[in-house]
Amino acid sequence: MELNLTKPICFFDLETTGTNVAKDRIVEISILKVYPNGNKESKTWLVNPEMEIPADVVAVHGISNDKVANEPTFKMLSKEIYAMIRDSDLGGFNSDRFDIPLLAEEMLRAEVDFDMKHMVSVDVQTIFHKMEKRTLGAAYKFYCDKNLDDAHSAEADTMATYEVLLAQLDRYPELENNVKKLSEFTTRKQALDFAGFIAKDKKGEPIFSFGKHKGKKVAEVLEKEPGYYGWIMNADFPLYTKKVLTKLKLSAFNNKLA
Repeated sequence: MELNLTKPICFFDLETTGTNVAKDRIVEISILKVYPNGNKESKTWLVNPEMEIPADVVAVHGISNDKVANEPTFKMLSKEIYAMIRDSDLGGFNSDRFDIPLLAEEMLRAEVDFDMKHMVSVDVQTIFHKMEKRTLGAAYKFYCDKNLDDAHSAEADTMATYEVLLAQLDRYPELENNVKKLSEFTTRKQALDFAGFIAKDKKGEPIFSFGKHKGKKVAEVLEKEPGYYGWIMNADFPLYTKKVLTKLKLSAFNNKLA
């Protein structure tokens, strides 16, 4: 089976310095772009993260500090990467919770105004967890009957993710071969920011989904406790979360003036 596409979709995987979306950086990114006519193109970049890669992280993906010392920084690569994905939807394994939020952070640090207003995402891990509840290596073995020998290589993980999704579509007839429908199936909650700190309630109103104001409307919190906005802007929250919160704050202000 091939994907039923109305626009390209970019499957991608990141290897990073760690798992903190706000602080950690990309050391390798691989993208597989699949077009509606079935054509494919792929590209993999090593990236100088401009910070130390911890030894325990090197032990996982094998990308050492020496290996990336002379590679371009993400800022140097950002325009090329964005040009490849900007007209596409996105796909990955655990991408909604990690890869997309971290990619967004890197883009914003590089002064690329990245958002997903015209994109949807398909998280292949969510399909797998809803159906079988395993890891990528197990998913590859289960769906494709292959061993993922180069796990934690961005290129191998990217190709495996794409193959797993095709096999999932073959296995589950109830999954519609449509990227928008797959995106809806893999969406865990309605979040306004990639990291999930700001969500929507049942009426579609923006609410905080963490901390002492969890479940409260953003507009009401910012009106009653203006300092909360400043605290978030100065704390270690993702840049995209701050961007979304600022838009909500300005929107509330403009509504007051109207």
